[in-house]
Amino acid sequence: MKRSIAPPAAVGGTILLLSGTLTGCGASPAASPLAPSSAIGIDVPRADSDFWKAYARYLEQDIAAQHLNVLPLTHSDGDTTKFTANIRALAAQRPRAVVMAPQDTTATIGLLDELLAKHISTVSVDTAPESGSTYMVVRTDNRSYGTKACEFLGRQLHGRGKVAELQGALESINGYERSQGFSYCMRTEFPGIQVIELPTDWKGDVAATRLRSTLATDPDLNGIYLQAGGVFLQPTLALLREKGLLKPAGQSGHISIVSNDGISQEYDAIRRGDIDATVSQPADLYAKYALSYAQAAAEGRTFQVGPTDHDSTIVLLPGGLEDQLPAPLVTRDNVNDPTLWANQPGT
Repeated sequence: MKRSIAPPAAVGGTILLLSGTLTGCGASPAASPLAPSSAIGIDVPRADSDFWKAYARYLEQDIAAQHLNVLPLTHSDGDTTKFTANIRALAAQRPRAVVMAPQDTTATIGLLDELLAKHISTVSVDTAPESGSTYMVVRTDNRSYGTKACEFLGRQLHGRGKVAELQGALESINGYERSQGFSYCMRTEFPGIQVIELPTDWKGDVAATRLRSTLATDPDLNGIYLQAGGVFLQPTLALLREKGLLKPAGQSGHISIVSNDGISQEYDAIRRGDIDATVSQPADLYAKYALSYAQAAAEGRTFQVGPTDHDSTIVLLPGGLEDQLPAPLVTRDNVNDPTLWANQPGT
């Protein structure tokens, strides 16, 4: 189901109207150890990108550090059928909360209602389910990813040229929101830039094939937006290298590239001058706060819209609340910042 690209202004207005004082975060008593009947179920969405591999490592670290009682982790490998089966298998063990990251956000239709009927709270990471109620969604403002990429590329290209946009799956909330933010910004702020949209379904081989075709028909391409560096970075750089088009930033003929994810490979590419920037998606904070909210759900704690004590904002969704975590733009100027998760030891 392809989404229409519309201005995001209404969403921002809703956030402003709903902003209030946060309760629960930082104000609740210290968490007590979970009883065996209050275990947390966790489904890891995929392992085919460096970002999700990092997320899984942070989960394991935080589970141990917080001494959480969790059921054996399940892995859905990006497969919708497997995801549904895994969540139902976890639910059968009666955890108090389940942490999930549905890659197809329509896959939760009916599923969340099943969990709610069993008094199981859900925390959704990175994506907001299309239907049903969640205790908390832990993600970033994905429209801002597209907007930040647009603004950076627009300035780099001085408002003129052609940009290929390697989109994710447009039935995915992240894919269409990133596309929405990018498209709206380009239309309104940089009308002199032509955007060539290339849907990829989050597949690196599809991205490489479509970019190859675009380079053949549009040899004057001077910008690329990668909606997922963990999947698209290596195929894109390999193709440009093959075509003799991988020229470092600052050199004549350089194709300006902005990515999304914030993995260490992107940082290395920025340092080499292969790409110009990325938006850092916080794999470490996704794991930390997904588990924190799951534990809070097991303890019956509640939250309200507004700013949190961890530099984010909780907003209201039709199905519950969403904690929008910060996602900084990383360029040559700040790529060595030791606070960025991909610069942490062991990542």
